Amino acid sequence: MGVRLKDKVAVVTGGGSGIGQAICVLFAEEGASVCFGDLNEEGSAETVRQIEAAGGAAHFVVADVGEESECKRLVDEAVNTFGGLNVLVNNAARFITKGADATPQDWDTMMRTNVYGYAFTARFAIGEMRKTAGGTIVNVASMSSLIAQPESWTYNATKGAVAQLTRCMAMDLAPDNIRVNAVCPGVVWTAGAARNAKEWGMTKQEAFETWGVHQLIRRPADPREIAYPVLFLACEESSFVTGSLLVADAGYTAQ
Repeated sequence: MGVRLKDKVAVVTGGGSGIGQAICVLFAEEGASVCFGDLNEEGSAETVRQIEAAGGAAHFVVADVGEESECKRLVDEAVNTFGGLNVLVNNAARFITKGADATPQDWDTMMRTNVYGYAFTARFAIGEMRKTAGGTIVNVASMSSLIAQPESWTYNATKGAVAQLTRCMAMDLAPDNIRVNAVCPGVVWTAGAARNAKEWGMTKQEAFETWGVHQLIRRPADPREIAYPVLFLACEESSFVTGSLLVADAGYTAQ
C-alpha cells in the first residue's frame, strides 16, 4: 500500500466503471478510505472487490448525482462511515453527444449530471472539508472542455462548464485551504468504449487506430493513466496547484 493519501477519506462519483473505478482503486492503494457513488451496482461490486483484495477500505452508495438529495446522501455516508472527508473527485458523467437536434430532455439530462451534480456534491463536501481545515477537489473534465467537435453541443458545453466551474470554485475556496483542479482526459479505453467499438463493428485494434489517430501517442488511454493525474492533484504533491486544468490527452489539443 502507498502513502500519498494515507488516512484520507475520499468521495468519488461514478466509481462503478472506467475512469472512476480506476481512481477508486488507485486511491485505496495509496491509503485512502474510499466512498463512491454510482448507479451501476454490478460494476460497483467489482470496484469494492478490487479495493478490498488490495487491503483497502471501500463503501458503495447507489446514487444519482443529478439529484441534489443524493449528492448530500453520498457525502453524509462517507462521513458517517469513515469519520470525515478530505478529497472529492467529481467524475460521474452522461455522454449524450448531439448538436442542433438535441431535445430539452437531452440538455436537462446532461446539465443535471455533468454540471449540477458536480456543483451540488462539491457544496456538501465543502462543509465537511472546512471542519478539517481544508481538502482537495478534482473535477474530471475533458479535452472537449477546450475544443470544438462536430455534433457535440450537449457534451462539450457541459464539459466547458466544468472547466469554468473549476476555476470559480478554486477562487472562492482558496481561503478555506481547499484546492480545486480538473483533469481533462482525451480518448480513454473503457468498458463503454469497448461496447461502442463492438456495436460499430470494430476490433480493438481498429478502434485504437481510429480513435488514436489524432493523439500524438497513437492510442486511447488506459483508465489508470487518467487516475494518476487525478491522484497527483488530490495529494500534497500538488500543494501549490489550484484553479488548473491538467490536460491528459496524449497531445490531441496540442496540434
